[in-house]
Amino acid sequence: MSLQLLTPEFFQPPPDQVAQRLLGKLLVRKPENPEDETAIGRIVETEAYFGADDAAAHAYSGQTPRNAVLFGPPGMAYVYLIYGLHYCLNISCEPEGKAGCVLLRAVEPVAGLSTMARRRGLQPGVSPRLLASGPGRLCQAMAITRRQHNGISVTHAASVLTVMEDEYRVQDIAATPRIGIRKAADRLLRFTLAGNSFVSA
Repeated sequence: MSLQLLTPEFFQPPPDQVAQRLLGKLLVRKPENPEDETAIGRIVETEAYFGADDAAAHAYSGQTPRNAVLFGPPGMAYVYLIYGLHYCLNISCEPEGKAGCVLLRAVEPVAGLSTMARRRGLQPGVSPRLLASGPGRLCQAMAITRRQHNGISVTHAASVLTVMEDEYRVQDIAATPRIGIRKAADRLLRFTLAGNSFVSA
């Protein structure tokens, strides 16, 4: 598999554009422990979040210590905890100083499936759809946490978490309202690879 690392410039456009462009790209998690494999998943579901004009966004009320990554350079991981249980991975968009991000909601496992299953507490050989369909599952399968990965670049070759592209070409994209929000809930800012079985329920 021939992979090319995405650049910070890829993440500079508005979040809705980046969210669609990320579909079909590969999220790569390098191993940090000897027993782990490199885990790779093809991004099949994303959600776009803006700044001051998006009431559902973490950046809506302005910059805080918690959301400072969103106001930094594009292409940085923004990780937060939801319901006190699950981490969610976002990637910052827009030029530095202007907040925006894309939430990665699901990936289709491509490599390192046994490592993903072990991290999820599942048996080897389990249905791949159970590994990373949903933002919480994705972070668990990729061993992504706020303490370790918030603020790291996904465009730097030395990073343990990167986004890359191969020869895959997207055919059809579906747009729907975002999931699990109450404000700005009617905006069509959730994007999926149409018909992909690894999209979250």
